[in-house]
Amino acid sequence: MTTVLVTGGAGYIGSHTVKTLIRRGFEVVVFDNLSAGRREFVRDAELIEGDLLDRRAIRDAFKGRDIAAVLHFASLIQVGESYLDPRKYYTGNLITSLNLLDAMLDAGVGRFIFSSSAAVYGVPKALPIPEDHPLDPINPYGRTKAMVERILSDYDRAHGLRYVSLRYFNAAGADPEGGLGETHEPETHLIPNILSAALGRIEALEVFGTDFPTPDGTAVRDYIHVADLAGAHVLALRRLLAGQASEVINLGTNLGYSVREVVAKAEEITGRKVPCRDRPRREGDVPVLLASQEKAERVLGWEIRLSAIETILETARRWHESHPD
Repeated sequence: MTTVLVTGGAGYIGSHTVKTLIRRGFEVVVFDNLSAGRREFVRDAELIEGDLLDRRAIRDAFKGRDIAAVLHFASLIQVGESYLDPRKYYTGNLITSLNLLDAMLDAGVGRFIFSSSAAVYGVPKALPIPEDHPLDPINPYGRTKAMVERILSDYDRAHGLRYVSLRYFNAAGADPEGGLGETHEPETHLIPNILSAALGRIEALEVFGTDFPTPDGTAVRDYIHVADLAGAHVLALRRLLAGQASEVINLGTNLGYSVREVVAKAEEITGRKVPCRDRPRREGDVPVLLASQEKAERVLGWEIRLSAIETILETARRWHESHPD
């Protein structure tokens, strides 16, 4: 069996990808400090509890293991927090990635899948956004992702490190089989908060920005089911293992829904009213983000199967209703 190391494999997207990797015949070693991930999400994989700021710990993870590639999910993800504490994000996203890449080089591992973000684009100049769109991130979180991408390009040129950088749009939904779902502390993502408001676990959904230049004034986003994201990672991994060149690829649907549209869909699916409270825009939010999916289809042969907004909401609803904590 081919062995891969997955950093952040106890987290939301990482754990879904670990499950998919194992089902596709890979042996998986998860490296996670469990600061945001959940131990119970790591089921059939080996778990190494460690921190990417600990250079010795990450180097030790490669010892005695024939690791063919690394999938790097471990990351700080809150845009607002990145404005308030940029040093935390440059340390937690940039320094950690450098430590990991250097450990890979020391171990002779030359294949890397990077969990990037649409935040690298900043305010889009074209919609849907193609991969050759200029990178102009407008927040520290997005800048850390863009910087790691530049480092990967340099490591490819200097060391022959082959990589695929996958730029996610809005990951959402839950494992259709019910074993995994989305949980963050604090929760800043829209769909979990919509469902928490519908289920009465929070007083109201805070709608940040009602004056965007969109049809209903709320921000429009491209939602992609987490299981579809996981499948794309396996395709990218197989591409690298087959000796193909490095790539940068968007993962989205080219379909957008505003906050109010997602709320309305959730009310239909849950049969419950979602109380909302309008709030000012958050710094760093852009009006519309839509991905061009043409390259993912062409280069990876990626097929979107579960990313209809109704499916995303229904799988997420089942997860949240069965996990009241």
